[in-house]
Amino acid sequence: MKLFKGISYLIFISVLLSNCKSTSMKNIIITQKAPAPIGPYSQAVMSGNTLYISGAIAIDPKTNNMVQENIEAETNMVMKNLGEILNAAGMNYSNVVKTTIFVTDLANFSKINTIYGSYFKDNFPARETVQVSALPKGANVEISAIAVK
Repeated sequence: MKLFKGISYLIFISVLLSNCKSTSMKNIIITQKAPAPIGPYSQAVMSGNTLYISGAIAIDPKTNNMVQENIEAETNMVMKNLGEILNAAGMNYSNVVKTTIFVTDLANFSKINTIYGSYFKDNFPARETVQVSALPKGANVEISAIAVK
């Protein structure tokens, strides 16, 4: 009986350690369909079943130029970039549980919100929107996200 308890305990510890190992692993997500990072960071990092997407701005990955005809086009490009990163991780917008929207002018919020909202069907993610004084490359909007498989 003691041997059985000892083996059960070892199996339990082995399973526990293997689960800890798999959830602490960090996988870098990279896709050519979204802009390359402009600094020392990754497009996204997958840890366990959770994807952490860095802030995306409206760089067109085909031209490497900012899309800034208007705030709607800029927001749409940001959301497309987020979508490509989600796809690279085997996810889509329905997996998003949290976003953060950074804007340089809250007067644009309703226009940004309309475009942003069109990418989600229902069960909208939690989010906050923050006005900031400036964003990289003169962007007017930047969005980061957390998604779960």
